[in-house]
Amino acid sequence: MRFLDIYSLTIQSIRGNRLRSNLTVAIITIGIFALISIITIIQILENNIVSSFSAMGTNTFTIQSQGLKKSRRHGRKKQSNQNPDITYLQASQFKKNYDYPSTVGTSVLASGEAIIKSKKKTSNPNTKVLAIDEQYIPMSGTLITFGRNFTRKDVLQGGNICFVGNTIAKNYFGTARAAIDKKLFVGNTPYKIIGVLEKTGSSFVDRTDNQVFITINNARQRFSLKNASYVISIKIKDMKYMHLAQDAAIGQMRSIKKLKLNETENFSIISSDGLANMLLDNIRMITITAAAIGFITLLGAAIGLMNIMLVAVVERTREIGVSKAIGATNKTVRKQFLTEAIYISLKGGLLGMILGIISGNLFSLFFDSPFVIPWKWVFLGIGTCFIVGLASGIYPAIKASRLNPINALRYE
Repeated sequence: MRFLDIYSLTIQSIRGNRLRSNLTVAIITIGIFALISIITIIQILENNIVSSFSAMGTNTFTIQSQGLKKSRRHGRKKQSNQNPDITYLQASQFKKNYDYPSTVGTSVLASGEAIIKSKKKTSNPNTKVLAIDEQYIPMSGTLITFGRNFTRKDVLQGGNICFVGNTIAKNYFGTARAAIDKKLFVGNTPYKIIGVLEKTGSSFVDRTDNQVFITINNARQRFSLKNASYVISIKIKDMKYMHLAQDAAIGQMRSIKKLKLNETENFSIISSDGLANMLLDNIRMITITAAAIGFITLLGAAIGLMNIMLVAVVERTREIGVSKAIGATNKTVRKQFLTEAIYISLKGGLLGMILGIISGNLFSLFFDSPFVIPWKWVFLGIGTCFIVGLASGIYPAIKASRLNPINALRYE
């Protein structure tokens, strides 16, 4: 019997048992949908992390209060009892005394819930205000589209000037260019906008499009930074000297914080590539978990599919007898049942993949990321669905092919 004939009989059989067939298709669809949608979201996050940290540069590292991880371990040295926060004086002293060939910038979060307003619009209390010096933007890898960066003089004077993210400029002033030299209130304080950053999209690491940037000295006048911890960014000229630069930074910061020899650092040294790898490692664990959930769902679908095929063998015993009586061989009957099982499995898999890719890419709208198709997992999913259909159909197909045609014809 030709394959087209077998395929035609398969379609007729599935249409005759639509409810059971569609339920099995739905189970497989849900399993593949969950897997592909999660994997698509994870791939979008990975791409976003890589692009974000690439913009920061692999030759950049930061010093911050003890946070994500300890930078070093020194045997049995005890933890320092000193305040782990980096104060303004400590950050200023480090910037002045650190003599390794590099560029040093300082920043601090002035507010994470500021209210900003222009003549036509007022925000919710959720705007991030970052206080920086003149080195922060060049080191961050973000460009200023219109206007200019802070100068050293601007930072020292601490005047009411700022630059803003691209989204804030458009939402409050119509266009990025129109925001230049306009007045933006941060709380009750008016600031003159001197620059607008390029549009970067919502980053996994930072969202500069919705931030306001002011000078550090201005923030110290206008905001309560008594308990704030400053972040020091260092950009070296050559990546191969990264470890030497970090060792010099650790030594300098230990000296500034007056740590004893038997005390570990109460601050962290974090390189951009190291942090990116740490985040990617965590995401890979989520990938493994998602894959496990998807495959467990497919295992349940395989059991359900095998049960349906076994029931179909019993219900179609007389049909099988007629087929054998008019010349169908055991091989033909096996092919028919295997084709039916594989068809149901692949149909569910393809539906799940399409829905999963569409659903996952809805998440990319949040990050302004390009459309992502996880091809490796798509092909893996197709192969898995084929194996599920094959494994679920083998036993029912063999059972059907072994039916005695005489007994099958007598079956009621």
